[in-house]
Amino acid sequence: MNYSSVLLSAAMCLLSVQTYAQHDSKPVKKQVFIDKADMDLSKNPGNDFYNYASGTWIKNNPVPPKETRWGSFNKLRDFNINAVKTILNDAANNKKAAPGSIERRVGDFYSAGMDSIIIEKLGHSPILADLEKINQLSDLQEIVEHAAVMRTTGAGSPFFGFFVGQDRKNVKNIVPQLFQGGTTLGDRDFYLKNDARSLKIQDALKQYITTLFTLTGTSQTEAEKNAGIIFSIEKTLAAAQMSRVEMRDPYKTYNKFPIADLGKTTSNLNWVSLMPLMKVNGQDTVLVNSPKFFTELNSLLGSTPVNELKTYLQWNVLKSAAPYLSSDFVNATFAYNQVITGQRVQTPRWQRVSSLTDGTVGDLLGQLYVNKHFKPEAKARMQELVSNLVKAYEIRIKNLDWMSDVTKQKALDKLHAFTPKIAYPDKWKNYEGLEINKNTFFANLKNASAWSYNDMVNQLGKPVDKTRWGMTPPTVNAYYNPVNNEIVFPAGILQFPFFDPNADDAVNYGGIGAVIGHEISHGFDDQGSQYDKDGTLRNWWTDEDRVKFKEKATALEKQFNDYTVLDTLHVNGKLTLGENIGDLGGLNAAYEAFKMTGQGKSPTKIDGFTPDQRFFLSWAQVWKGNILNESAAQLIVVDPHSPGQYRTIGAPVNMDAWYEAFDVKPDNKLYKKPEDRIRIW
Repeated sequence: MNYSSVLLSAAMCLLSVQTYAQHDSKPVKKQVFIDKADMDLSKNPGNDFYNYASGTWIKNNPVPPKETRWGSFNKLRDFNINAVKTILNDAANNKKAAPGSIERRVGDFYSAGMDSIIIEKLGHSPILADLEKINQLSDLQEIVEHAAVMRTTGAGSPFFGFFVGQDRKNVKNIVPQLFQGGTTLGDRDFYLKNDARSLKIQDALKQYITTLFTLTGTSQTEAEKNAGIIFSIEKTLAAAQMSRVEMRDPYKTYNKFPIADLGKTTSNLNWVSLMPLMKVNGQDTVLVNSPKFFTELNSLLGSTPVNELKTYLQWNVLKSAAPYLSSDFVNATFAYNQVITGQRVQTPRWQRVSSLTDGTVGDLLGQLYVNKHFKPEAKARMQELVSNLVKAYEIRIKNLDWMSDVTKQKALDKLHAFTPKIAYPDKWKNYEGLEINKNTFFANLKNASAWSYNDMVNQLGKPVDKTRWGMTPPTVNAYYNPVNNEIVFPAGILQFPFFDPNADDAVNYGGIGAVIGHEISHGFDDQGSQYDKDGTLRNWWTDEDRVKFKEKATALEKQFNDYTVLDTLHVNGKLTLGENIGDLGGLNAAYEAFKMTGQGKSPTKIDGFTPDQRFFLSWAQVWKGNILNESAAQLIVVDPHSPGQYRTIGAPVNMDAWYEAFDVKPDNKLYKKPEDRIRIW
């Protein structure tokens, strides 16, 4: 919730889970959209709204062995991956599909990934040439140059990250961008902390490194030595990295250099010669998210023996390839991931390959998916809902009591400039030139990686293509992209519990309405609000209004800091601030829009619940779920979204309407005094 992690860092999403879809068949009986059987009516909603809304479902739906969490999103994902599997099997078995057709290319990609007999026979032979190239390197310059080339061929991305994208201060220009990287673990803190969990994760990484090297014929002693070398290098890189919270500052991470000048602080990295090796030509400037990281990387390169750097490069080849080689490599990867996530049983091969197909040739698979599963009337209804949410947001901005008229007008200008994208791209990628063969799985992956890299760098020197999407059509997720000032809703999210054409307005506005409002609110959260209506990183606030906004944001940060997971781990209010503002603004705007509907103005109950109660219960059932302890602990560190139980209550406890809907009193545990309720948008 995969597209480039760099784009993800620039876009604000609804959630971190990303591959789901919508049902194609019609229900045979009347659907109950707010099901009392899922609720725990013994709970007082003012004390425990999460379990009141979903407690019985949570109790009866533990995490399945092949999952790390289980909730509304995962149920949709489970349906979707089976729907995608059917599409892929049909394509693979379609003997009449013409060479070069969408069906043949998608079917061949899937068939190659499912041919475990060939994959087992090949072992690690698909990467022997890459490993041997590294063996032949003789000095630092060759190592640095080879590391640059590796990312263009799909052999790994050692030492640092690289991306081509819009210049945040000149959004009509596409520029090369360098960013910190070079590590394997999910966050720098896992290298730098020495608590029991971090040490366990460090040991798992060292064991993983050791195992992969031994599988390529390295002795146990040498493999263990390699693990120590690699961990030391990665720990040094981790120490040089900015934290995730620091990385949320779009000004702090905006550092533009003439390419010729950047090398003055990185003598071991001659960017004038490295850029062409990375297929970047004719560019005179580069954006760097963390100059300090690159000076530290430069020192590391100068002080580390060449043989140790070669070992590190080989590790990058191994870890990028291991999930796609023979079963011993795949099993080693799963054993490592088990420690990180707690997952008990490996995801079935068909499911992994289906997800991989979506993530690799998503615009081909997406066309087949949309043809079979997407209903055009859903797009029309979605356009109406987006329009209604924009109207509601306009009303709320005009009625803000803390913002000056000058800033309000700028906010309205930005709101009216939003570009919505719904369901699927207007222009599909055709992957022209990408070779796919049903007998060469790993070669297909490398070809696709190289194709995607070329597709990215080929944007340089050309006008920005605003038709591009950052998610595939089957994805149940949504995102806001600040540099394009766009809100994007793939086809996969246009289904229950977010949306159903047969549902009452309370359910749809509490679900997809809040999602739309959430993505709009990302344009006005602590990060997105620093971009103007054109998507440019440029201040449009008065100083006084910005101070007031920060005061409100700080209050929301504190609210979430006080929430705990696993009894001791606290939610990181700074890391999750943007998503929490998205939820708060989004649910308020959705409620405002809902109250404009006939049902919103009516007291008529459905299944025993008032319209307002159904609105908030619809919101709550989206976030129900269970999660393994290991995954919960991991996500607290790496995920900018708060845990589901706190997303359920985090926004409602700041809304007067929720208190009125469920008769929440001062003696209830979730009660906040009216003057303490946080109101931002």
